[in-house]
Amino acid sequence: MITGTTAAEIAGSVRGLRERGMLRPGDALPPVRELAGLLGVNRNTAVAAYRQLAQAGLVVSRGRAGTLIAGAESVAQEGVADTVLHDVASGNPDPALIPDPTAALSRIVGRPVLYGEPVIDAGLEEWTREWMLADLPRDDLQICVTSGAVDAVERLLAQALMRDDAVALEDPCFLASIHTVRLGGYRAVPVPVDDEGMTVEGLSAALDAGVRAIISTPRAQNPTGVSLSPARAAALREVLAEHPYVLIIEDDHFSLLSPHPYASLISPEHRRYALVRSVSKFLGPDMCLALAATDPTTAERLSMRLSPGTTWVSHLLQRLAHAQLTDADVRAQISRAAAYYAERNATFAAALAARGIPTASSDGLSLWVQLAVPARIAAERLMRRGWLARTGDEFRLDETTPASHHLRLTVHDLSDADAERLIDDLAAAQR
Repeated sequence: MITGTTAAEIAGSVRGLRERGMLRPGDALPPVRELAGLLGVNRNTAVAAYRQLAQAGLVVSRGRAGTLIAGAESVAQEGVADTVLHDVASGNPDPALIPDPTAALSRIVGRPVLYGEPVIDAGLEEWTREWMLADLPRDDLQICVTSGAVDAVERLLAQALMRDDAVALEDPCFLASIHTVRLGGYRAVPVPVDDEGMTVEGLSAALDAGVRAIISTPRAQNPTGVSLSPARAAALREVLAEHPYVLIIEDDHFSLLSPHPYASLISPEHRRYALVRSVSKFLGPDMCLALAATDPTTAERLSMRLSPGTTWVSHLLQRLAHAQLTDADVRAQISRAAAYYAERNATFAAALAARGIPTASSDGLSLWVQLAVPARIAAERLMRRGWLARTGDEFRLDETTPASHHLRLTVHDLSDADAERLIDDLAAAQR
């Protein structure tokens, strides 16, 4: 029996029941209104208790399925730490194409930054403003910096939403976005993605369902590699015109590596928005830094979560990113990396098509390969041949939909011989 009259007491009661084995992984907790009625507390108190539990990773929200006790099982995430198999599941950039920061490091040493000083490096802020304004010409645009794109999305949702609020996510969806929404206690509303991006019908249905935030990937959508077309973006902006206060978060993670122009859901009149650009794909995953262009209200609320002395991003890291992003040799290396990823993916896709496995050569670090058999079966057969592949099932939002027939494969770093062997094994795996 859950007890308590404050959020902390209720959360502590659930934690105690879980520790004593009276609540087990997968057990459903009472809906918020029901729990508030049972305990004789305000609904907001119950909401706060569930939020505390979600932030501690003790419960997960499953939308209409309710709030469940979280298990200790591992969750899918990008990258694979240890495997004896040939890894084509990682989604990683090629280490050889990540610029060496050694030369830039010697240029960033300067006066130490102390508590109470501005949280954004002045040089990085000025450069970022020019970069963002070139694609998002807004008079009200403000610049923020976070510890990576996932950190940005988590903070943006937290400053705008309450527990059980609905968030529109692309389906299939980036793994980190799925986990961020579930862990935050929000309700994910899937929006189908086709070869031009989010569908108009899907976004309209999500808005009708009352979503308060939208997470969109304008280029190199993960896992499909789709980039939003200008025509689709215009159609989606028309739908959003009646919802100016819905928070639009655009995760433009592949920005400097993408050959496609930036197309946006954010119209000049939209009131709540954030364009987030991480440096992880071109400066390396260990450069945990993302830049966000937002409206003033969002920037003000976000700044409260990035205060000096607590969670601001290291100025040394900011200076390093700025030094590299303004270096002509580094930018040339990033351009060469972009061409390399595109060429390797296109070559592999063409070879697949020649073997009867049509795959669009899309944007990003991976390919979204459709097979004639369920992805789980194909992945098991590939594993017996020495390959570790990622199935499309891991990216599904709606677990009631049919099993995926897609594999997401990261192939840009394969040798020609290994690429040919993988193609042979893929053809055999779907027979």
